[in-house]
Amino acid sequence: MVGLNRNIIRSILIASYIMIIATIIAGISALFSYLNTGADRSTMLHTEIAKEILYTPNIKWTPLLNEGRLMDAENLKNLERDYLNAWYVRHIANKTNTTIGIEDYYTDNSRQNLYDIIAINKKQQTTIDATTLEHQPTLDFFSEDGQLAVITDTNIEYKRILKNNKLITETTEQATYKIVFLLEDGFWRIRHLVKENNERYNVNKKPIATDSLHIKGINYYPQDTPWNMFGNAFNKDTINKDFKIIKEAGLNSVRIFIQYEDFGKAIVKKEKLIKLKQTLDVANVNNLKVVLTLFDFYGNYSVLDWTLNQQHAATIITAVKDHSALLAWDIKNEPNLDFKSRGKKIVTAWLDNMISLVKSIDSKHPVTIGWSDTQSALILKDKVDFISFHYYEDLANLTTSVEKLRKKTPNKHLVMQEFGISSYSGFWKPFGSSKEDQANYHKKAQELIEANNLQFMSWTLYDFEKVPKNVVGNLPWRKNPQKKFGFIDKKGNTKPAFKFISK
Repeated sequence: MVGLNRNIIRSILIASYIMIIATIIAGISALFSYLNTGADRSTMLHTEIAKEILYTPNIKWTPLLNEGRLMDAENLKNLERDYLNAWYVRHIANKTNTTIGIEDYYTDNSRQNLYDIIAINKKQQTTIDATTLEHQPTLDFFSEDGQLAVITDTNIEYKRILKNNKLITETTEQATYKIVFLLEDGFWRIRHLVKENNERYNVNKKPIATDSLHIKGINYYPQDTPWNMFGNAFNKDTINKDFKIIKEAGLNSVRIFIQYEDFGKAIVKKEKLIKLKQTLDVANVNNLKVVLTLFDFYGNYSVLDWTLNQQHAATIITAVKDHSALLAWDIKNEPNLDFKSRGKKIVTAWLDNMISLVKSIDSKHPVTIGWSDTQSALILKDKVDFISFHYYEDLANLTTSVEKLRKKTPNKHLVMQEFGISSYSGFWKPFGSSKEDQANYHKKAQELIEANNLQFMSWTLYDFEKVPKNVVGNLPWRKNPQKKFGFIDKKGNTKPAFKFISK
């Protein structure tokens, strides 16, 4: 029995010894593997720039004819990524007067210059809200050991300088920089960044001829999917049926909305573009033209978002600019409603930049902005190709409002881009308008449109069963009237107003 116990103890000790040796060997192997592969780049960052896309300026390298060693595609890709990240970190630092992230993309010497500037701005309560919109870098030199690179970059940058949160100045510049990079810990860090020259950047926004513009149209959503036209329930047969109704009613155009988030923000979803193209195809079959309203339900306007907005718009414009059904670009629906929350100057600057972008990609189709009233329609009047305004006020004042607008825009077509009246009269609006009142309204509206030589797009083809809360909120006295602006009721019957859907 004693011998048996000794054998059991001996077996346990041997097994334990083997397990300990195996664990030590595995640990040494893992350590050796780590030391040979190097640490993960992301774990080396004191502040990792989120993998979410945050900054997408347009960048176009000149052909590589640099001195020194030829730079391969992988190195160029890494250099570009770290260079743009350095700009983004710089923008954040100037906007917030903090130093977070600077050490990841700038060497000791260059980061000290940034720290000094930030300290001065912080003391003086000055902030710089800026972004670069476009880069055209040239690789000048790449060292034989692959540790140093020099580029010259001509970029376009927008900046707003504020003191005590009050705007001092804003400008768009074209600037040329000389930049020296050092490869440190696997990162291309900026060693020197020197601005060699800069000048005010003026975009040549040539006006687009609108002599043939004659809009007789309507704002359109399918009846079952209002404010969600390009969702899972998208049906081109339904759209085709509706477009036939619109065409047979004597109209020649529709206004369609592209929602910023729904289409994927900076990375536009391919399936959304396919549905948009199918919609344009259906419009073409029915001999209708389409006004595309961009950036619906977008309301940020942050300067740091501008490159994302540009990529979103550029993708859509490039995809459909040559479609024969396209009539015009509407930069945004009722942006003046964001003046109070976002600030008139920043919203206007954003719109101006977007007009420039659209015209730089599409030089054929006119550009407009869908202002919510005639008073705001004078903003950027010299930048757009025709003036669009919405009118839900008393029709008795329309002629006076149009006359004032026309005096200041004598050479621009005027489009009453939205107008209408709800036929809702119920518990939440007991003294609302009837279907007959709606018909009389549209009869009068068409008379005034003709008398004032206006072009028009009424609101809207259908009554809706549901209206999303992000359109008018949850208040029933606002939501219920919004459901009954249509010329066709929920059962598919034309309302008396349908007789006056066009001249």
